[in-house]
Amino acid sequence: MRIGLITDKPGHPLLSAAAGLLRAGGHGVELLDPGSPDAAAGAPADVYLLKAHTPPGLELARSLERLGAPVVNSAAATTLCQDRTLMAELAVRAGLPFAGTRTVGALAQWAAGVSLGSPVVVKSRHSRREDLVARVDDTARLAELAEDWPDEPVVVQDFAPNSGWDHKLWAIGDRVFAALRRSELSPEGLGPTLPLPRLPRGWADLTRRVGELYSLDVYGVDIIATADGSPLIVDVNAFPGVRDQPGAPEALAALALSRAKG
Repeated sequence: MRIGLITDKPGHPLLSAAAGLLRAGGHGVELLDPGSPDAAAGAPADVYLLKAHTPPGLELARSLERLGAPVVNSAAATTLCQDRTLMAELAVRAGLPFAGTRTVGALAQWAAGVSLGSPVVVKSRHSRREDLVARVDDTARLAELAEDWPDEPVVVQDFAPNSGWDHKLWAIGDRVFAALRRSELSPEGLGPTLPLPRLPRGWADLTRRVGELYSLDVYGVDIIATADGSPLIVDVNAFPGVRDQPGAPEALAALALSRAKG
């Protein structure tokens, strides 16, 4: 089999480990830089793994799909997960426990006329590297963000009291991996990632429902446990890093071969 990796970071630990396993099994692995003008040249591979979420990466994926090549995740599914407005609307319609999300437009314009009665979380509408994700407790903090990100289209979520730790769930095919990570919204700031040997009942199935809803094969789901212990989904990511999870490279290699054969 020939497996193509669409990425601008070929040294990523998960991709590197999965590529090593595939090569050891006698399969060909090709790196495609989405910034290269001839990235799609030649006969299509049997399957592509889409790790680059930039406009060139998505356009490359679309061009390969038009040639009939399977892409994991598809360009359409990846694009959907970059729009937090559409993501939330789809989740609510499906009955998933997703954080209430409202779209308010450019941050500075919204901040100028709003009066905060309780803490909120402000996020860039369009998910990308180093986007805006911040807890806002008062108008002073909101004014600071508006000055730094005046034209940024944002969504707003009501802050749900929680332990300050995110449950990071990652799925590769049917395999679900999990860890705890101190939230960047906690008073202490972003913290370490800790093992989570046991998930609350039903959370793995909830994660798989997310994958089915968004047509994702490799994805991450950020969940917080609310005051009564029930899960609340606060974000979904297409093809996250899934770092330091035993068995993840093996799962990704197996998924690539399965999709190639399919």
